[in-house]
Amino acid sequence: MKASSGKTEFIRFVLAVPVCLVAFGGLALLLLLGFNSVYANRIYPGVYVHDQDLSGMALEEAGQVLSEAFPFTSEGSLQLVYQEQIWEVQPVDLGYVVEPTLSAQQALDVGRGSWLVTNLTEKGRAWFEGVQLSPVAYYDERLAQGYLQTIASEIDQPVVEASLALEDAEVIVRSGQVGLEVDIATTLEVLEVYLNQMQDGAVPLVVEETHPAILDASAQAELATEILSNPLVLTDGGENTWTIEPADLAAMLNVTRVENGEAENAAYQISLNEDLFGVYLNSLALELSVAPVNTCFIFNDDTLDLEVIEPAVIGRSLDVQASMDFISEQLQAGKHEIALQFELLQPQVIDEMMGEELGITELVYQETSYFYGSDEARVQNIETASAQFHGLLIAPGETFSMADALGNVSLENGYAEALIIYGDQTIQGVGGGVCQVSTTLFRTAFFAGFPIVERYAHAYRVGYYEMKRDGSKDPNLAGLDATVYVPIVDLKFTNDTDHWLLMETYMGQYYSLTWKFYSTKDGRTVEWQTTGPTNVVLAPEPLYRENPDLEKGVIEKVDYAADGADITVTRTVYMNGKVYFADSFYTRFQPWQAIFEYGPGTEDIPETDSD
Repeated sequence: MKASSGKTEFIRFVLAVPVCLVAFGGLALLLLLGFNSVYANRIYPGVYVHDQDLSGMALEEAGQVLSEAFPFTSEGSLQLVYQEQIWEVQPVDLGYVVEPTLSAQQALDVGRGSWLVTNLTEKGRAWFEGVQLSPVAYYDERLAQGYLQTIASEIDQPVVEASLALEDAEVIVRSGQVGLEVDIATTLEVLEVYLNQMQDGAVPLVVEETHPAILDASAQAELATEILSNPLVLTDGGENTWTIEPADLAAMLNVTRVENGEAENAAYQISLNEDLFGVYLNSLALELSVAPVNTCFIFNDDTLDLEVIEPAVIGRSLDVQASMDFISEQLQAGKHEIALQFELLQPQVIDEMMGEELGITELVYQETSYFYGSDEARVQNIETASAQFHGLLIAPGETFSMADALGNVSLENGYAEALIIYGDQTIQGVGGGVCQVSTTLFRTAFFAGFPIVERYAHAYRVGYYEMKRDGSKDPNLAGLDATVYVPIVDLKFTNDTDHWLLMETYMGQYYSLTWKFYSTKDGRTVEWQTTGPTNVVLAPEPLYRENPDLEKGVIEKVDYAADGADITVTRTVYMNGKVYFADSFYTRFQPWQAIFEYGPGTEDIPETDSD
């Protein structure tokens, strides 16, 4: 009986479940129908438009509420901002318009779609969670873009690089400018966020900046102005100065653009135009050059030591590149008086050297020439010229030039006017008598056995060069003369030994000049022969010519007769008894005519052929 009763209860329960479900479903249907009936043409509960609760509102009411709640279209305020500039604008001016009626319709459509399940889901979500909708708005981006372009026309500017130029002594500088360009596309993206949120506020304009490589050249302009504010004074370290005026200096400056590896890290640089400034400095180089000069010694025959008579001179040459580098550096530092830079040239022989170091240990050879009857001017010239060689040194292997050592023969250098051979006549000229010095040097080198590189004879036989100590003439000395006429005619010989050669010159009280060579004897000896005068041609008959500057009855001899002749002198130089070298010197002397001048009206003048 108990088992039957339990079974009956289970059957009743099973039959009751469908009945309950049908009853619950019916109740739910009644409630849903009632809910839909209550909210027919009304917005379901829990529906919001931009936080505005529209639950239970009819379409017209909701539209009115939204219209009042969202005055953003015409009353909203946005500030477009760039640095200190502000542009006030309303959303409607940017093409943004909120539509309250359509926004209300959007809210009313929630839960009223064509799918029952979707509708039930939307109603349930609205009831339990709430549905947040964005208002319906129209946004015409073209209006916003046009508005931004108007603003951009006020902001945009091209990038401009600073400039710097020199015009005469004036510095022309123009400042650069940062390029600006409103990024309209990016600004629209930022602006759209504010519009969608219907939020008033300051909207930063997105502006791209392009910096020029050189924005400011004022520092270099100030430097250029300072450089050109005063003349540039160059000095040689002593009393000599050279002044370059600002206008001239400006022409020797460069304004160059210097890149530093980065697009925005360039600069202008003020520097010397080395081509132009180099030309200027090179024009000074010759006058600033000082050749190094060896010490001048004399040899003490008693002590066998060298004694300094003129100390060595350290030479210098203008270092053009170093000078330009230093001048540029000093100009940059604001200096206006700047020292030129020199390369020091050390002489080969200095005061402290001993005779043994140079190989100057004894008298190698000496020669004396005589010039009895020379006038005061000629003696003065011989003494002045020979003094230039007293104490000079000739290096081993050096070819010595008499013209180079003699220098300029001029009145300013202590020479007087005396008779010289010029062309086909003997005339008064500066330096007459210098050939006595060249002849003496030639004979000293000749008899000492040194190679003669260059030698020129006189046009005619001059009595002084054949004179012996007693004043008589030695025809064997003919052909052993040498003339020098700076800078055209020179006398050169080579010191072909391993030792330095020291020369000393001494004027004798009996119209003589002695030339001494000091060095170290190397075993050379000299043998020589002369043909003497051959093919002698007698001098022409004297020529008499009138000189209007002479008084009547005055007769002056202005040129001297000399027979012409050919002479050959040969020389053999032996070294320790063996022939070292041999050479010869051929001279052709012209026959020379004596010339007399007389004053107008002078009587008893001999008849002569003037041809």
